[in-house]
Amino acid sequence: MAEETTGAHRAPRDLVYYALATLVGVLAGTVGALFHIAVEAAARWHTLLDGVLEGPARLAALSAGSAAMVVLAVALVRFIAPEAAGSGVQEIEGALEGLRPVRWKRILPVKFFGGVLALGSGLVAGREGPTIHMGASIAKAVADAAKLGTRDMRGLLAAGGAAGLAAAFNAPLAAILFVIEETRRQFPYGFRTYSAVILCAAASAVATELIGGTGPDLRLDVPEMPLALLPAFIVLGAVLGVVGVAFNRCLILALDGARAVGMKVSPYLVPLVVGAAVGPLLVLRPEATGGGEQLVLALAAQNLPALTLAGIVVIRFAMTMASYSTGIPGGIFAPILALATAVGVLFGTLLGMVFALPPLAAAAFAVAAMGGLFSATVRAPLVGMVLVAELTGAYALLLPVIFTCLFANLVAEALGGKPIYEQLLERTLRLAGQVPPPADAQDDIGGWDQRVRRD
Repeated sequence: MAEETTGAHRAPRDLVYYALATLVGVLAGTVGALFHIAVEAAARWHTLLDGVLEGPARLAALSAGSAAMVVLAVALVRFIAPEAAGSGVQEIEGALEGLRPVRWKRILPVKFFGGVLALGSGLVAGREGPTIHMGASIAKAVADAAKLGTRDMRGLLAAGGAAGLAAAFNAPLAAILFVIEETRRQFPYGFRTYSAVILCAAASAVATELIGGTGPDLRLDVPEMPLALLPAFIVLGAVLGVVGVAFNRCLILALDGARAVGMKVSPYLVPLVVGAAVGPLLVLRPEATGGGEQLVLALAAQNLPALTLAGIVVIRFAMTMASYSTGIPGGIFAPILALATAVGVLFGTLLGMVFALPPLAAAAFAVAAMGGLFSATVRAPLVGMVLVAELTGAYALLLPVIFTCLFANLVAEALGGKPIYEQLLERTLRLAGQVPPPADAQDDIGGWDQRVRRD
């Protein structure tokens, strides 16, 4: 304990820990940026068929190509690292509680190459899940090499996850807050670990921007909305609270349904069918494919009819469920944001049929809806507020976004909704034969410990 109470001994140890956190951030940002570049390149595979095949032959080739990519991604997961399926957030939360292993030597290649295949195929999934899991895996590798203790290792693990999120969205502040709000029960709060998260996320953002600014450009020029419209944003939040609860429940049902089919027939049947369906949609209905970053910009800028918008909402909802149920390495952040944009623009369009709205009001509702649906599903409203601001640059809408996120969270809570990553972790533990810990359970490491403020 002498080293923990003597400043002369503490400083070198702290500096080493901060150096490790910075290293993790740089590595996670670099890997995240390269992952983004690789996904973007893979997503253009279907253009190789332009001018080569036409009509039904082209659609058949698209179907076969996407199906092959999805099945190969699932095979990588099943044979090398089953825990790499889906989003990695629940796995990191489980690791912070000492319930799940982080086998970084397996996770890193599977998340990277499997993620490139899956996301490049056109499935509705986001790259933030893989980058978060890869960032935490890089942190585990560094922690193992440095022979860190459990508390320091878990702190670096969370910092690596934050670095991965910062790399995915180029949103370091939201990444820092994600650790604070989402892992509030598991994160080993202390001066050193908290500072490491900030350093790690910032270093990741710097590395990402140096490689080419590969964060999604979702900048939307939306003017400030009048205060008289705040009640409309509150109603939007309430609607999104309902949508968020439905989203979470349907996602778990989709996973359970796909698993039942896999156990009865083949674990590759659902991936094969979904992949085959996605291929032709790459050219027939591109709005039904991909993470949705470009869709966000298009929906906010276009003046689409309400019926078309409603169709996009239904399609994106269904495709997100189908894509995630395949078991590929992919996240749900980006699909949530795209779905929310469609809901927000639809809400604004319907409201505009009844009331006179200021210019770009529909786009303003889209921005607020992104934060609202994130709050209702992930149940991290503060992260939702900041993430939307960093992604869109629409700081003038801060007050409407706050009200939307707040009421989305309140309605989701009133309806008995649980955070999606909490549900995914519980499901993972149950399928692994582990008993999920009580909601109020906390070990000696998670949470803020006043006795070791510097640790």
